[in-house]
Amino acid sequence: MISSRWSPVQRRAVGAYLGLAIGDALGATVEFMTPQEIKASHVRHKEIIGGGWLRLKAGHVTDDTTMSLALGDALLQAGRFDPCVAAHAFDAWMRTKPVDIGNTVRRGILHFRRTGEPCSPPDEQDAGNGSCMRVLPAILACHGAAEEALELACLHQGRVTHHNPLAEAGTWCVARLVRMAMADAEPGEMLAGPVAALVSAWPIFRFRTRPEISHPSGFIAETLRAVFQGFFDSDTFEECLIKVVNLGGDADTTGAIAGMLAGAYHGVEAIPERWLQALHPPVADACVSQALALLAASPLPVMSTK
Repeated sequence: MISSRWSPVQRRAVGAYLGLAIGDALGATVEFMTPQEIKASHVRHKEIIGGGWLRLKAGHVTDDTTMSLALGDALLQAGRFDPCVAAHAFDAWMRTKPVDIGNTVRRGILHFRRTGEPCSPPDEQDAGNGSCMRVLPAILACHGAAEEALELACLHQGRVTHHNPLAEAGTWCVARLVRMAMADAEPGEMLAGPVAALVSAWPIFRFRTRPEISHPSGFIAETLRAVFQGFFDSDTFEECLIKVVNLGGDADTTGAIAGMLAGAYHGVEAIPERWLQALHPPVADACVSQALALLAASPLPVMSTK
């Protein structure tokens, strides 16, 4: 699966995509459980075994990964990034009857079907993590592009379902962090840059507080506090993911976002072989091929809606 011919950037891009899927598959087993329930059932959850409330087969993934792959495929076919490309991708994805779909995501896609508008109405209540979990294709498609293009791409894909300033701020922060990780930035730079800017504008994202986040919900602030806590207070890809998913709650999504970030930082070679082997082979192959294809096609033009 890993090629010695890949460049450092390719290894980080593949690491991010496989990290997303592995975090999703690992976290899905304990989604909606409390840390106490996880401890009683698994002691320390650290293997990709399937199950959970979705009763997944071992190595299978949820909407976090499948929506990302749907978006990436659409971008490669279209050769550009605009809101309609993202909206059509998500619409087609929902028609496949995915194993899981969030209420906000469903509502946004149905709005597009009814109106043809690829942007959901603004909603102060929909500060969920759905736009953040699927942002990786936008990051890879905008590799080498100006930050303004990446920010616009984040908005394009996010507002199809999550038109909310808090969700957008969190998603943009994660996009900048992954981009920095792929450029070999150190955690201290990430903290002093995107994370500090996010917390300054939105103090609700502050982490390393007492009590620490536990059982994070799908609310973007809780999600990212758990992700930041796991990533910045760990030394390895494996340690990061195990910390995050054992918090329970929306564990497939916290695991996916943490895996995306940790995979971009540590690279594909840091992912434990047992997790690579456990991931459903068609999913693993799709993540690898799409990561490389998006990098090769980047930067895709990002169309303004103005």
